[in-house]
Amino acid sequence: MTNIADFVAALPKAELHLHIEGTLEPELMFTIAERNGVPLPYASVEELRAAYEFSNLQDFLDIYYAGANALIEGRDFYDLTWAYLERVHAQNVRHVEIFFDPQTHTERGVPFAVVVDGIGRALDDAEAGLGISSRLIMCFLRHLDEAEALETLDAAMACRDRIAGVGLDSSERGNPPGKFREVFRRARAAGFTAVAHAGEEGPPDYVWEALNVLEVARIDHGNRALEDPDLVAELARRRVPLTVCPLSNLKLCVVDDITAHPLKRMLDLGLFVTVNSDDPAYFGGYVNENYIAVAEALGLSRAELAQLARNSFEASLLDTDAKSALIAELDATVAAAQEKICNFSAN
Repeated sequence: MTNIADFVAALPKAELHLHIEGTLEPELMFTIAERNGVPLPYASVEELRAAYEFSNLQDFLDIYYAGANALIEGRDFYDLTWAYLERVHAQNVRHVEIFFDPQTHTERGVPFAVVVDGIGRALDDAEAGLGISSRLIMCFLRHLDEAEALETLDAAMACRDRIAGVGLDSSERGNPPGKFREVFRRARAAGFTAVAHAGEEGPPDYVWEALNVLEVARIDHGNRALEDPDLVAELARRRVPLTVCPLSNLKLCVVDDITAHPLKRMLDLGLFVTVNSDDPAYFGGYVNENYIAVAEALGLSRAELAQLARNSFEASLLDTDAKSALIAELDATVAAAQEKICNFSAN
């Protein structure tokens, strides 16, 4: 009989909540830093990994931004993105929607176009060589002010053909979505799809603001929405996708134990949930490891795991035909797995 890990590995899936800078594994960080002559505040890969014990989001962000400092040339962004794509290709990820943080790089003097070109070339190569489709989403750093976000949006217009959406990330506490009302209005008017991190550490009110002020199509995280029954009902009514990141939530102490993760409750409440890895180099698992962790800890059925994979395609920015083709492939995979189980039981 197919075990859960094998079943998850066989499922075609999409990843919709992935920060490309958060895929910078220690080995690659040291390689890129050395070739660019950038000193790191750690003596070795082992010392760096030992620092991956976080008590909150800010602890993680401090190391995240230190690692991002090594990224300077287009080749660096290409290598970073390609390493992630090769890894998830092996996990049967068929579509990715990648966040990047241009302000993290432009404030260091790295040109916007260099970042987008390096990431974009890797995405093109992955579609041609690995069969992975993609969309690129530019995130504004919420701990900075809206004026800087507006400047970043202006810079993005020269790369409009490469960027499908805008998002909002970084330190959530004290930085409500409404702070970015105008830049999101302009981005939507320019044709960008809007998404936003909300309800990870911030209160349910932040999720309401993301929905009603920023008019987002998806909520990234959304855990704390469960504290507000009216918000849960609204999310279910609108069928707003939630891009949930279980191992990230565990590593950042959003949940104390993976068995306490709210994903199962979200499903039972009829919410439109997807599973993603967030910043996998720092949080101990890529997308399959996240599926397996919640499957084992929460007792998810194969049907629920298949529904999560289906949700990932339905919640994506792909067109209807592309979604339908991938869902048909998923359905065939699930049917084949079920037939294998039936044949095993019969024997």
